[in-house]
Amino acid sequence: MALAGAATPANAVDGTLTPPTQLFNGYRHCATDAEQPSYRWAREGLLVEGIPGVPETTGGARVSVRYQVWPVADPSKITTVTRDYATPGFEAPATLPASALTDGQSYAWQAQTVAGNAVSDWSAPCYVTVDNSRPANAPSIASSNYAPETWNEGGEPVEFTLSASGVDDVEGFEFSWQQTLPVIGTSIGDYGIPQPVDPYADTTYFKRANTLGGSTTLSLVPPTGSGPMTLWVRSLDRAYNGSEIARYDFRVKSTAPTISPAVPEPEFGQPTEFTLSPDPELQAKSPVVSYSVKTVGGQEDRTFDVTARPDGTATVELALDGLYGEHLQVSSRSGNGWVSDTAWWGTSFDTTPGVSSVTYPENGSGGGIGVPGTFTFTSRVKDVVSFTYSFNNGDPEVSVPAGTDHTASIDWTPVTDGWHDLTVYATTRSGVQLAPYDYFFTVN
Repeated sequence: MALAGAATPANAVDGTLTPPTQLFNGYRHCATDAEQPSYRWAREGLLVEGIPGVPETTGGARVSVRYQVWPVADPSKITTVTRDYATPGFEAPATLPASALTDGQSYAWQAQTVAGNAVSDWSAPCYVTVDNSRPANAPSIASSNYAPETWNEGGEPVEFTLSASGVDDVEGFEFSWQQTLPVIGTSIGDYGIPQPVDPYADTTYFKRANTLGGSTTLSLVPPTGSGPMTLWVRSLDRAYNGSEIARYDFRVKSTAPTISPAVPEPEFGQPTEFTLSPDPELQAKSPVVSYSVKTVGGQEDRTFDVTARPDGTATVELALDGLYGEHLQVSSRSGNGWVSDTAWWGTSFDTTPGVSSVTYPENGSGGGIGVPGTFTFTSRVKDVVSFTYSFNNGDPEVSVPAGTDHTASIDWTPVTDGWHDLTVYATTRSGVQLAPYDYFFTVN
C-alpha cells in the first residue's frame, strides 16, 4: 500500500473505467447522507474498501483503487491512499491512517478506479464520524418486579429497565444471562464483500434505546427456574463501543412441580400412572400448559412433553425398567413462557435373582467333591422366562427356563473342593437381562 501517490501506469486499459462499487468502511455500509454518517472506531486507522470498476479486459494494466479522505469541516485537508494490485471483481481494502482521523470528527471519503494510465470518476462521498471513546459510564439496571439481593416468587418474566446513566451517545444495550457477552462481528461473503447486520435485530442479546442516550425495557424469562440469577448489561454507542459491564443480582424461589405416583413403590416394568401438579403460586400467575418429562436409568431413556389440563395438572403412564432403579426429571412450562426448575422423583429396584441351596449354603460350606447339590433360583420380578448361570466366572453360561412360579432349579456336582462362585441373572419375556447376583460358597 502506498500513501499519497497515484498508481504507476502500465499498459492501456481496454474500455471505460467506472468508480468502485460495494463501498464499506470498517465493514459497515458506506453512508451517503452527510446528516446520517456511519460511526466507526478508528484508533488504528479505518479500513475502507470497494470493488474496482474495470471492464472484463484490462489489457494487462495493473488495477488499483485510490481513496481520498478529508474532514467535512475542512475539505482542503485531503489524505490519499492507494490499494495497488487490486483484483478485478473483488474488494480492494486499504487503511485510512489514524494520524489523519481525529476522535469525534466527521469525515468524507471517496474511491476511484485506476488501471494503467486510465482513471475513473470519483465515487459519491461516504460519510463517517470517528468514535474512539467507549461510553464513560456503565448502564443502570432496575427491575419493577424482582428485587435485588433477595428471594423473589418466580412465575413471571423479569421486567428490567436499562438506562444510559447520563451518557448522551448511547444507542442501545447488550445483555445476557452469561457474563461473557456476544461479540459483534461481520462475516465476509463472496468476492470479499462484508455482510453487516444490525445487531439490534437479535433481540436475544440486544435492544435499542428509545432515543439516543435514553433507556429501554426488557421482559426476560430467567434461564433456570430458581436460584441466584445475574443479568449482565453494557451500553453501546453508535460505533458499537461497549461500556463497562453492569450486573443485576437477584434470587428466585423454586417453582418446581410435584410428581406423585399412583402407588408408593412402583413395581419393575409394571405400568404406573404419575400425576404432575404445578407449583400453586406459579399456576396462579400464569397457568401451566405443559410438562417436560425425562426418564433416567431405564432401558431406553427418553424426553417427551405432556400437555397439561386447564387446572395445570397432567398424568403420564410409565413402565420403569432400570435394573437398579430409575428416576424422573420434570419441569413445567407456563403460558407466559416461564420454565420451572426441575423436580426429581426416583425409586430403586432389586432385580437380582434369589439363589439358595441346602447342600451348599451361601457364604458357608458343605457337601464335598462328587456330592451333588441343588440350587434354586427365584425372581423378584414378574414375567421372567429364564435364568442364566455360570460357575466360577469361567465356565460356559447355561440358561434354564423359569416355571410358572418364576423359579427354576439346577443340580450341580463339584469336582474340586474349596471356594466357588455361582453367578445368576434372569431374563424377562421382553428380552431384558436383569441384574446379576453372585452366590459364594465353599465345598468341603
